[in-house]
Amino acid sequence: MTVRAFVEEHFQHFNAGALRKTARSLTAFLEGGGTLVLTLAGAMSTAGLGRSIAPMIRAGHIGAISCTGANLEEDVFRLVALDHYETVPDWRNLSSADEAALLARGLNRVTDVCIPEEEAFRRVEGHLLERWQSAESNGERRLPHEFLYGMLVDGVLDGVMQADPETSWLLAAAQSDLQLVVPGWEDSTLANIMASHIMAGRLKSSDVVRNGVEYMLSFADWYRAQNRPVGFLQVGGGIAGDFPICTVPMLRQDLGEDVPHWAWFGQISESSPSFGGYSGAPPNEKITWGKLLPETPRFVIESDATLVLPLLLGYVLDA
Repeated sequence: MTVRAFVEEHFQHFNAGALRKTARSLTAFLEGGGTLVLTLAGAMSTAGLGRSIAPMIRAGHIGAISCTGANLEEDVFRLVALDHYETVPDWRNLSSADEAALLARGLNRVTDVCIPEEEAFRRVEGHLLERWQSAESNGERRLPHEFLYGMLVDGVLDGVMQADPETSWLLAAAQSDLQLVVPGWEDSTLANIMASHIMAGRLKSSDVVRNGVEYMLSFADWYRAQNRPVGFLQVGGGIAGDFPICTVPMLRQDLGEDVPHWAWFGQISESSPSFGGYSGAPPNEKITWGKLLPETPRFVIESDATLVLPLLLGYVLDA
């Protein structure tokens, strides 16, 4: 039984029914010629969701991805260091001493899995430092993800990959030169590492890395160039979701351009709107900001994205 057949048979009501409705609509939208902007908040890369996202990229269904700096780098960390990751099955019962022991071993915990600092961060650091220094020497500036794209496509990591390359969404994106948006990249381990190299004198400044406003300019150019309907699938919330969706009201309200609104919208979130956080803001609220129209197909699945996203994307691919 394929994922699509399973969902059709078993997912009837409540959040299961919302997933089925969303999956049906998204599949029709993509089969009708639309493309999707996918946003990734939280720790989706460390959760291993590249296994579900990479096939969607290769199938041509995803036109752009907006992600946090953590999701950008953690897909690479997993790719080069998976053999050294450790699962912590009883993570809810860890004591403070247990946590300190993990730190002493160079293991940084994300819920039930630990990222190994030496094998992940440090294995990537040297390659990136060389690229930052080269760009500085040549007077070049690049967006954060472009440095990682170069590292992935030029083969320097080929001999050290430990995860199946087919499960890396960033590698699939780099191979197709997918449009990426990484707002707030400064809030990432690699940005912290860059700051340390500047303080140590190995780099003069952070000017080689283009900033968030330049990401907005780049993404706006991408959006303007689309000759197909563009949908928006928001996984989580925060800056990864809010930054790119604001491109439409920016172009329409601030610049006065008659660009199309987002043509489809779906959201996977476990946050409550009553808390006032963007992560829980429902689609209807986005109408008041000029992001969506009253007739825009809109869907919300209130559940754990690590459970829902593989099912949703598997349905689209009829896997």
